[in-house]
This record gives sequence, C-alpha cells and structure tokens, in this order.
Amino acid sequence: MSAIDTFLKGYIDRGHAPSVQYAFFDDSNVHHQFGYGFRDVGQRLAVEPDTSYHLFSVTKTVTALATLQLVEQGRLKLDDKVSDHLNGFPYPSTITVDQLLSHTSGIPNPIPLRWIHLAEEHVTFDDDRFFDGIFSANHKLLFYPGTRFKYSNLGYVFLGRLIERVSGVAFESYVRDNIFAPASIEPSDLGFEINVSTMAVGYHKRWTISNALLSILMDKRKFMGPPERDWRPFRHFYINGAAYGGLFGTPRGLVAYAQGLLKTDCPWLSDSFRKERFRERSAGGRATGMSYSWFTGMLGNNRYFAHAGGGGGYYVELRLYPGRRLGSVIMFNRSGMRDERFLDRVDRFLL
Repeated sequence: MSAIDTFLKGYIDRGHAPSVQYAFFDDSNVHHQFGYGFRDVGQRLAVEPDTSYHLFSVTKTVTALATLQLVEQGRLKLDDKVSDHLNGFPYPSTITVDQLLSHTSGIPNPIPLRWIHLAEEHVTFDDDRFFDGIFSANHKLLFYPGTRFKYSNLGYVFLGRLIERVSGVAFESYVRDNIFAPASIEPSDLGFEINVSTMAVGYHKRWTISNALLSILMDKRKFMGPPERDWRPFRHFYINGAAYGGLFGTPRGLVAYAQGLLKTDCPWLSDSFRKERFRERSAGGRATGMSYSWFTGMLGNNRYFAHAGGGGGYYVELRLYPGRRLGSVIMFNRSGMRDERFLDRVDRFLL
C-alpha cells in the first residue's frame, strides 16, 4: 500500500469520515486513485468508482465557466451592470458581472445550512420564492461594490439567473449541454439530479459539539435519520439554488471536468479566456486570493487553484496546478463547514 493510501485509510479507520475517494491526475491520465470506506454505514455498502457525492460550492467553478463562455461569445460583458439583465435586481445598479464572479460585489453571505429541501420536495420547490425572502432579509450591502473581497453564495445565485436570462434556457440545461456534453461527461458523473442507487449517504459525527449545534441551525428531525453507529445520517436532499452549490458528482466526473480545464485545447474556452479565469483578482488595490471562482494558494513551490464544497453530510475539494498540468480531488461523506485545504496533506506525497 502506498503512503497516500496508508494515510487515507488511517484517517477513515480512526473515525474521521465513513469514506474517502481521492484521485491525482494530469490533463489526460489518472496517476493515483484510492477509495475506501462505506457509502452507507447502516447497510455496510462500500464506496465504488461510481459513488456520487454532494459537491456544494465546487459548483461555483462551473457557474463561473458558463458565465465566461457567454462573455467570450459576446452575449455578455464582464463590466455589464447586472441590473441591465435582471429586472428587479434587489441590490445597487452599480454591481457588475465581474464583481459577482470575483466576490467583490458586497452582497451579504448569510449562513446557507438551512437552504436545503428533501428529495421528495424537489419537483414542487420554488427557488425564486425562497430567495425572494432571503434577499429581503439581507438587503444591505456589506461594502461599496469593488472595494473589498467577501465570499457570497448569493452572488452566484444571481449568476445562475443571469445565465438563464442571457441563454434563454434553464441553468441546469445550459450547463449540461454546453459544459458537460462537449467533454463527454455523463449526467451520472456530474449533474443536478440525485441517483439514489449510487449516492453516498451523508453523515455527521454523533458525539460532537457541532452535532448539538445542528439542532439550532436546521430541523434535524426532518433532514436526518436515526443514528448509525457513530454517525447521524442525512436524508437525501437538494440545495436551494443550483448555481451556487447544486451539483452532484463522482470522482470520475470531477477528474474529467478538471482535465478539460487543464488542457491547452480546453473544450469550453479559448486559451486567452482560460488563462483569464485563473488570474488572481484585486479589490481596493489588494489581491483577493481568488480568481474567477478559484481560490489561489501554494503547496511548496507549486501554485494551485482550488475550491472546496462543504455542508451537511459531505466535504469535497478540487484542485488544479495549471503550471504543471496536474490536479487532484478528494471527497468525503461527512460534514465539512470550512475550507480545510485537506489536499495539502495528501498531494505533498506526489508533488
């Protein structure tokens, strides 16, 4: 067993998560892959290559990509005022597309843990009605647009609406037909629908302070099932707002998506636009530590661009090292509430 596999197996065996999936790859091949643990603790079902997970905010990288596609096609401009495209935009008319993409708009970022609905409610759930209430309760900007950086899920909700308005199709349909299909990524590997037969059950550790706090932050009786060993499972749910965090995916799907971004002949953007999306943005004369939807960082001498996706029951990280055409992904079916930069602990074995 390799050092990576030993490390990850030990992490699961010590009870930090029910399962893990990890892959390290270049723009054409997977160099290392490891999966271990249970996608369903109660039924003792092991993870498999087609096991899927909530990707949460990793979705924002796809939303940004779709937006840049429309910009490159001339159907949208980065300096366009959002209000020129969206009637009834509830924030100041000075906010631009660029500021939504770079999290410099000043739009608030309330805690989104409650922004979920059960799978059986999905067909009738009304995103627009839900977010009208959220916008009304969070109507004041945190700062003047363009002067500072502050991560905002709500900003990406508006990007999803913008994509729909400019393209004339539903956000999910646009992404399926213009991002995933050209790269031959199957809906079962990246998509917006739960496949119950392959979906990993999401879990939260039972005997933790955070589990007690969940009772304050969400309706545990509705969204969680009875305990399974040391874990409390989540029932299958969808995110309210696909564009900021609604994707589901397998390791295979995320690898294929990342490989497309690493290729010089990217299937979605010209080389100049591909490079532009990895340029670190500034606000108020200061670097923000983020490009268009990708956080920047260093691991040793290797510059990377990354995004985490975390929430109730799941935690995922996707990372690209464009200078070396390398990337990595790690996926857990346990809650993650912050950007852990977990891949710093794993990728060092291969870099």
